[in-house]
Amino acid sequence: MHDAPEQDLDSRYQLACQLAREAAQRGLTLYRQRDQLAVEHKGGFNQDMVSAADRELEDLIRAQLMAAFPEDGFVGEETGAERLNARCVWVVDPIDGTACFLHGLYNWCVSIGLLVDGVPTIGVVADPNHDEVFHGGRGFGAWVNAQPMRVSDATDLHAGLLGVGTFYADGKQHFMPFLGKLLDAGGMFLRNGSGALMTAYVASGRLLGYYETRLKSWDCVAGLALLAESGGRSNNFLRGEGLLKGNPYLVACPGVYDQVAGMIGPSLDAD
Repeated sequence: MHDAPEQDLDSRYQLACQLAREAAQRGLTLYRQRDQLAVEHKGGFNQDMVSAADRELEDLIRAQLMAAFPEDGFVGEETGAERLNARCVWVVDPIDGTACFLHGLYNWCVSIGLLVDGVPTIGVVADPNHDEVFHGGRGFGAWVNAQPMRVSDATDLHAGLLGVGTFYADGKQHFMPFLGKLLDAGGMFLRNGSGALMTAYVASGRLLGYYETRLKSWDCVAGLALLAESGGRSNNFLRGEGLLKGNPYLVACPGVYDQVAGMIGPSLDAD
């Protein structure tokens, strides 16, 4: 294990905030030129897209993180994983919501998270289209720009909206039964195409919760750090091979978490 002195978390936090803002602004420039971007489909799946913008932004973020903290590990959606035995491991999605980005929608962001000893500790989610940066983590508070944020104090699904999503083949069979139970309970839902943003919206009280049948770590480690500091609850997402392969995912305010988890059932904790 490499050492990561506690005082270095401050500098890691500051750099993460700086890089997320810088990458988001660069992403906004590329977004406005998106018709000129080269696009590929990953794994032969038409909805799983990667653009030159994703790769450029991940290279930008990774290079500066590794220059400042060469002993740290790194997991990126586009460039893979290295030094996973390090005490500090960065988990990065350069553009979460690539399909929205490429189709001219506004629901995309830059997500930079830091695991310390396997625990989501620092998170920054930068949304340049709405001029919002969600940032914070354990000991840093939870903020959207300069305003403190907190999960909803709702105790019933009637009080707001639940984020939902399904994408990967694994777990899709659980989605429609869950939606039926949610609607029967009087709940309402939305899907905006960005797991990082929907998690940040739970942390800031805009959504009551967010359920995804399977999510990848780069979509949510930053958000999980924010959620821990803003009073939310989550399932044990990083269990097993969650860091590299993903797992079912639920985050919610404490007042509705158990109700939503009950609607999902045993598949929430299945590997």
